[in-house]
Amino acid sequence: MIPTTCDDSTNRRILCVAEDCITGFHARPFDEIARLSGVETPIVIERLRAMLAAGTIRRVRQTLLSTSLAEGALIAWKVPEEKLERAYTWLKDNDPFTGHVVLRSCETPGAPGADYRLWTTLKVPTGYGSMQEHCAILSRTIGATDCIPLPVVGMFALAVGHIRRAGLKPGDKLPEAPAMQVPQQPILSPEEWQVLLSLKESLRPEEFCPEPWAARAAALGMSEQQYCDIASALDSRRVIGRFATFLDHTAPRNRQAGTGAAGLFHWAVPPGMEERAGAECGRHICMTHCYWRSGGSVFGGAQIMGVVHAPAREEVLAHKAAIDSHLAACGIPLLHTAVFWSNRAEIRPSEISPVIYRKWIQQYRQAL
Repeated sequence: MIPTTCDDSTNRRILCVAEDCITGFHARPFDEIARLSGVETPIVIERLRAMLAAGTIRRVRQTLLSTSLAEGALIAWKVPEEKLERAYTWLKDNDPFTGHVVLRSCETPGAPGADYRLWTTLKVPTGYGSMQEHCAILSRTIGATDCIPLPVVGMFALAVGHIRRAGLKPGDKLPEAPAMQVPQQPILSPEEWQVLLSLKESLRPEEFCPEPWAARAAALGMSEQQYCDIASALDSRRVIGRFATFLDHTAPRNRQAGTGAAGLFHWAVPPGMEERAGAECGRHICMTHCYWRSGGSVFGGAQIMGVVHAPAREEVLAHKAAIDSHLAACGIPLLHTAVFWSNRAEIRPSEISPVIYRKWIQQYRQAL
């Protein structure tokens, strides 16, 4: 019997690397996981395939830096309570360009933005539609009374390694604050789009092998070398993310990974201090996401937003207190701060295919 839980010692060694440490494109990504974990490639493949079948992990895929490939934003929705469940279900089932769908509740009732309980991510392929039109279609469909797009100004942390983070102490930080990354939208050729859209699909069990891209290259009429050369060139243009294994952190069987509670943090700092504040927040290893977004007055002027997971809410709040204390020590005053708890979530990547988008938007324009 192959062990499939994330508390198995070999599985933990693999997942500590496979979740978020394989940066960029690799022609033989399982070999890279083996090299960094010290577990031989055949065992890496066997264990990941077994964990996928058991539901311990949700998917293995090459991620893209989609903020560089599409107009994207975090969307906060105000939906009447009686329509909230239907809105949640409709978005996760009917809009492939909506990625994460999360029902949240604010730690402090009555705080700025506390009545925005439905949160999603949205990507609109550049040049094929607009964020405003897409949100208008969704608002009419789900019965939202308001929605606020929160696009990325700068990124400081994006690495969802739950196993690697298990056991962190509040205040654990990187030696240096990360540099802010700014979204870019390069112009890609049709061939480059073909490779990107092929790359981003989750690996099928039979693709858990030393050369996982061979069949995908053949499907595009390319040699494996040509396919990998194009992918490597795209990596150099900073549109490739990580080769990532996604733990099913919502499953009770994975609570030992430290994912029992998740909080979305908001911080408002004086204008002009956003980049420095975001870097100091993103420096804390507990943060799986950390962005500079513009929340406006509805969210108390919050500009820095990020997510922390921990086994329980009190531990999430301990991480929050350590970050707040660090900001104060850095001379960065907080004008407002809040915590929004994740109550229910559907986690998936957003579709970014222009071809699929054209069909989707035409259908819903006609319907409305």
